[in-house]
Amino acid sequence: MKILSVILMFITSVMHAQNTQLIAHRGFWKTENSAQNSISSLKNAQQLGVYGSEFDVRMTKDGVLMINHDEDINGILIAENHYQVLKHLSLKNGEYIPTFRQYLEQGKKVPQMKMIVELKPEKSAEREIQMAKQAVKIIRELNMEAQCEFISFSLNICKVLKKEMPDAVVLYLNGELSPAELKAAGLDGLDYHHRILTERNPHWLAEAQKLGLVTNAWTVNDQKTYQQLKSLGIQFITTDIPDEIKNLKNEK
Repeated sequence: MKILSVILMFITSVMHAQNTQLIAHRGFWKTENSAQNSISSLKNAQQLGVYGSEFDVRMTKDGVLMINHDEDINGILIAENHYQVLKHLSLKNGEYIPTFRQYLEQGKKVPQMKMIVELKPEKSAEREIQMAKQAVKIIRELNMEAQCEFISFSLNICKVLKKEMPDAVVLYLNGELSPAELKAAGLDGLDYHHRILTERNPHWLAEAQKLGLVTNAWTVNDQKTYQQLKSLGIQFITTDIPDEIKNLKNEK
């Protein structure tokens, strides 16, 4: 029985390794005339045919959700300014900063690709709750519940999302919680920096798999790390070079 159990675990690990899926980090932006979190980077990811495209969401002072990684756009703080002040600011490629709704509307055009929604932490729990509820509202208005998955560094945001959308996939980013703690918190899995899973706590991937949790790692930008995580049975990796990793997969 013990030998059979070991064999089954090995087969499961191999199957996961073969099926490691790719998520484009802030879209596929490492191309000409594109930029991180731009509509063009999303279109590039859609054309590449990866599992999903990740993007960052922040909220203006008046409650409008916008797509941007940093707290500011060209030095203007998003949380402290109204949408009317921010809407005509440009990304590095000249595109205007997109709203959450605009980004999802483009995402909806390719329904087979998941939209990986990262809600950024806010300075108050109240604003985090407002942002999470607003995101869910827009997703429902667009009938995109099945296409959207969530990630956040804020445990509060993750819990609010699971309350608002119990069937949604919600993964935690911060890296300090064990798989058992994530399971107890009612979350669906982990999305941790790759060093946490390859150096600090390499046993967490196996533990997560036993608990039925989703496993992802960010930001995997070299083939060696990708192969290491793949051999450990990770389900997803988030990368700035989805084209290179995809070509590597196709060569195998």
